[in-house]
Amino acid sequence: MTGHHEPGPAGSSVVALPTPTVGSGWAPTPLRLVLNWGRRYSIWVFDFGLACCSLEFISAAMGRQESLGLGALPFAPGPRQADLMVVSGTCTDKMAPALKGLYDRLPAPKYVISFGACANSGGPYWDSYCVTKGVDQIIPVDVYVPGCPPRPEALLQGIVVLQERIAALEGPGVARDPSQDAQVLARPLVPGPTP
Repeated sequence: MTGHHEPGPAGSSVVALPTPTVGSGWAPTPLRLVLNWGRRYSIWVFDFGLACCSLEFISAAMGRQESLGLGALPFAPGPRQADLMVVSGTCTDKMAPALKGLYDRLPAPKYVISFGACANSGGPYWDSYCVTKGVDQIIPVDVYVPGCPPRPEALLQGIVVLQERIAALEGPGVARDPSQDAQVLARPLVPGPTP
């Protein structure tokens, strides 16, 4: 009904405009810029604190570090109100299903920061039978913050890196395609010989 004229009040004609559609799920560029700007500066953080790194997360959330100035709001009431999950500490195989369950409760778009050596790769406990060798084996990770324990400033730098990635995001609002994460995790660490 594009351009169809209907009689309006007092003899004026009203043009019925077509319903706007958003192509294949992608918003127009100006709208994407506004949405990404809003996401970038209003990140609600949910801490999945498992060990000593969670104390560093708490100190990063205190007034001295100025995390609110970056637009990161610490201590979301729960995973359903959060945009960012910070996994801090040693994740054991017994805790892995709980981590996956909380990650699944985050609304899209959802982001993850792996905070500390234990969350990144198992840390000094990597050789234990019950320690998960990095949370990226359970959930997709956007930013890795190294250190044992990492400083609060390192977490703030990780949030800044994540904000830059959100601002440059070109997709429909998710930071990555989960199927690509599965392909990356399934590939061998050392490529085989080329024929």
